[in-house]
Amino acid sequence: MASSLRRPVSGEQLAQVDNPDPFAVPVWRSPVYRTPHVVIWVVQLVRLIWRVVRFAAVHPLFDVTAGLLMFTWLKLGWPGLAAVVMVLVLFVSFALIALRLLRPDWFTRFVTGPARDKWRWSFYRRHWQAAMTLAGLAPTYRQRVLLPVLVRVRALGAVDLVTVRMVTGQAPDDFADRSGNLAHAFAAQLCRVRDAGPGSVTLEFVRADTLADPIPAFPVSPYVDLAALPVGWCEDGQPWLLRLLGSHVLIAGATGSGKGSVIWSAVRAMLPAMVGGWVQVWALDPKRMELSFGRGLFARYADQAAGMVELLEAAVGVMHDRAAQFGGQTRTFIPSADFPFLVVLIDELAFLTAYQPDRDLRKRAEAAIATLTSQGRSVGVCVVGALQDPRKDVISLRNLFPTRIALRLDESDQVDMVLGDGARARGALADQISPLPGTGAGVGYVRLEGSPDPVRVRAAYVTDNDIRAMAAAATSYRALDGGGRDD
Repeated sequence: MASSLRRPVSGEQLAQVDNPDPFAVPVWRSPVYRTPHVVIWVVQLVRLIWRVVRFAAVHPLFDVTAGLLMFTWLKLGWPGLAAVVMVLVLFVSFALIALRLLRPDWFTRFVTGPARDKWRWSFYRRHWQAAMTLAGLAPTYRQRVLLPVLVRVRALGAVDLVTVRMVTGQAPDDFADRSGNLAHAFAAQLCRVRDAGPGSVTLEFVRADTLADPIPAFPVSPYVDLAALPVGWCEDGQPWLLRLLGSHVLIAGATGSGKGSVIWSAVRAMLPAMVGGWVQVWALDPKRMELSFGRGLFARYADQAAGMVELLEAAVGVMHDRAAQFGGQTRTFIPSADFPFLVVLIDELAFLTAYQPDRDLRKRAEAAIATLTSQGRSVGVCVVGALQDPRKDVISLRNLFPTRIALRLDESDQVDMVLGDGARARGALADQISPLPGTGAGVGYVRLEGSPDPVRVRAAYVTDNDIRAMAAAATSYRALDGGGRDD
């Protein structure tokens, strides 16, 4: 009677639970549809066949090897199969050794790189479920626990790049808030979170500090690319390439942070072009300590306030002359001996823009620097400035520098002043760099082209002897060539 009175009520994927008690509160749940076993077996068989066919199509070398072994076993039996396996093992071993000796780059790309990626993937796969669940990144939906999907792992030296497909409704900020939990869960020193596109995120696990030791000065290369000067190393083992052509560079860092390492590494990378005459460096050295070592390298040098302001105004004059000559002729600047690429190098920028007691000189310096940074890129004029305090009242022109480098800073809010809003939240911990010269000098963060995320880098250390040798070589070449230098 009760069952006839309480007919099942259907709705949008809901059905009433059958209960013989007529006075019970109705209970609703998703309906359960029984799939015939025959359909399940057919579907699983089709899936198996598809996976086998796909594996065979993706791994042709494995198919050939398996076919050869099967043919050998059918024709020669077990002894023949063992002999063929021994031959194949020896052949593969010799091929790998030859590849390692003849083409180490190919060996890394096709052998050790994929093997290392697979090994690190298995490590993350083993700990994935526990780490995601305990870190609060595995939400529950309809009584089901949904895990973010581990898509790919790339091992780059001491840094692992883990690509993750997020659960619907998650955002990169959810992972950024749990970065400390994830770092400890996977035995890493640090975890940075990068947005990898809609629905995806990249977790950058730093397992060891690859930049803890000083980097010796790079050998002088005869090839100079002003758009990619090698000045140090990135944390993932890639070279740090600094762009000067079509850009201006601001280097911010506290005393002893290694600003000189960045400056001299860039000068060293440009040395062949400077000697060749198609790059000129005009140096402004208020402290008379940093740039004076390489005075012979520079086309023009000034260390007095009036002289430095005059040099800046002379650079503005060169810029205007070039603009008048190039106007209507070309939109792309190509360095040459007639029109060399001009680098205006200012060691302590704040001395001219904030600390200069002469108000007239300060106004003239600010006007010249503003003009150069706003108009100089198109005609081959680049300003490279270094300063200790990046606050707005010290340098109001920092937004005119497209390339900004944050070395060790004193306060956390200074990081965003240099690299832009949100840089510290994305992992640019410049205020936590070690003050020890051997560990933290030259270490910093920079935003590379094409990515808003900061990258940890370290500039090579150019010693005083290296600078003297560079200056002596440049002076000797100019003497032989009959050139000169303006002071």
